[in-house]
Amino acid sequence: MPEQSTLLLRDPSKDWTNIDVAINDGGDYSRLKTWLKRDPMDLLGEVKSASLRGRGGAGFPAGLKWSFVPRDTGKPTYLVVNADEGEPGTFKDRYWLEKDPHPHIEGCILTCFAVQANACYIYVRGEFIEGMEVTLKAIQDAYEKGFLGKNILGSGFDLDIYVHPGAGAYICGEETGLLESLEGKPGRPRLKPPFPAVVGAFGCPTVINNVETIVNVPIILEVGHEAYNAMGPERNGGTKVWCVSGHVKKPGLYEFPLGTNLKEILYDNCGGILDDRPLKGVIPGGASCPVLTPDEIDIAADFDSLKTVGSLLGTCGAIVIAEPTCILKSLIRLSDFYAHESCGQCTPCRDGTGWVAKIVRTLEAGDGTMEHIDMLLDVCGQMEGNTICALADAAAWPVQAVLKKFLPEVVKHVEMGGCPYDDPEYVAEVMAGKGR
Repeated sequence: MPEQSTLLLRDPSKDWTNIDVAINDGGDYSRLKTWLKRDPMDLLGEVKSASLRGRGGAGFPAGLKWSFVPRDTGKPTYLVVNADEGEPGTFKDRYWLEKDPHPHIEGCILTCFAVQANACYIYVRGEFIEGMEVTLKAIQDAYEKGFLGKNILGSGFDLDIYVHPGAGAYICGEETGLLESLEGKPGRPRLKPPFPAVVGAFGCPTVINNVETIVNVPIILEVGHEAYNAMGPERNGGTKVWCVSGHVKKPGLYEFPLGTNLKEILYDNCGGILDDRPLKGVIPGGASCPVLTPDEIDIAADFDSLKTVGSLLGTCGAIVIAEPTCILKSLIRLSDFYAHESCGQCTPCRDGTGWVAKIVRTLEAGDGTMEHIDMLLDVCGQMEGNTICALADAAAWPVQAVLKKFLPEVVKHVEMGGCPYDDPEYVAEVMAGKGR
């Protein structure tokens, strides 16, 4: 059984929202006393040497992103924390917003010092009311302890942190759409370049990182980049929090070093498949990541390995799908979501996501033909890579994966003129492992 780590997820019996508990039992804010006295470039260099890759899904090296921020521009620099967390199947960042906010706040302070930002905005998903309340209280407590405000701990460094509620739009999880929303405009992604590191919030240099990425910063400074890198395979340092949901016996949050075997996570730690049913597939990294078949999950779960089987680590939001589940019914849920959440700025996404959802519904109902399958692939191909942001890609990838890996089941819908899972004999064959 893979051994769980406890660097990010701490003892749930303690009240980590209490700043005194966080300081005395968790060691929070202890890194400030050392690092705020040093050259900011030392801190940036330490994080850059650690293979901390963005935990929001893209996996871009955090320290490298920080290094793109220009110095001495005469403009303010900002840190914007992406706490929008709208990816279906992903619920890890809520943990730090609601249950353990101080490592996140300490990480914000250290990150801001590294890039010399004197203001930080935490952009929180609008539905996370409790998370905003807990985080705001934690920020107030940090001010009272002297960890925020003017001249933090006598270092000469000033920092203010603000919490900004979103309005429930998935597209604002995309960093430039988030910036537009933060500035009071409709949440529609920007063309890049220029990139946010140079022209970001309010036209100023900006670092944008996910909550979990920021939480890793104090850990790197505590253990050192060499020990941090040694926790995972090359280019995949540290541990990762997994959000496991769906047809699994023990859903929830789990923490493992990057590179831990995905099959072992699901069967040894999460208890295996609900009711011991046959496994149909696993979406490994949140709804936008292509589904894996049962013979593809015996693999190291890191940013690079999952690409070899045509999927992504994403946010580590593993959604387990067991039989008897119609794959097209599952796809309807995903396709409807992306059609609803498209901002409408780009024609391939605005029209394509709606067409995809309509065609998937037609196929699932048994009203489709083989031409509908070809049409679906054609629409997805025209969506992928042809829009300002990756929402159209996120809508296309699950569909393309299903048509590649579950084509016989999709064809069965056409041949039977309805969903084969409505046929008890078909379901019995599937449950007996005789194919789809």
